[in-house]
Amino acid sequence: MITSTRLEPVLSRLRLTYQTAQALWAIDPESPAPPMRVMAQRLHCNASNLTFIAKQLEDRGYVERRRDPQDGRSSVLALTAEGERVRGEVIEAALAITPFAALAPAQLRALSEVLAKVDEVAELDRRAQV
Repeated sequence: MITSTRLEPVLSRLRLTYQTAQALWAIDPESPAPPMRVMAQRLHCNASNLTFIAKQLEDRGYVERRRDPQDGRSSVLALTAEGERVRGEVIEAALAITPFAALAPAQLRALSEVLAKVDEVAELDRRAQV
């Protein structure tokens, strides 16, 4: 909650909501543009919510929807140059104000490993329920 409140001025200046900022963060500029269905999974939302978020980001010039080169029936979300810049600014601001900034690199690595394990267990649980 503290980080969210402290991040509000940055998000407001960049014309982002928490949801649109999360979507930008979830698109790795070093990886291929993610399909919309993958983005919906990453953001834990349904397709119509993601379409609304994607439209907001498109209107601001931060992303482009393109045909998925692997599956021409679906779309991917690709960062624009401005989207990459804004994504970097959001991440930099969030990392500077988070309580995690006080952790040493070794502590952050340990935390990351624990969270990755929790995510792995949760994914196995989700698959078992299907």
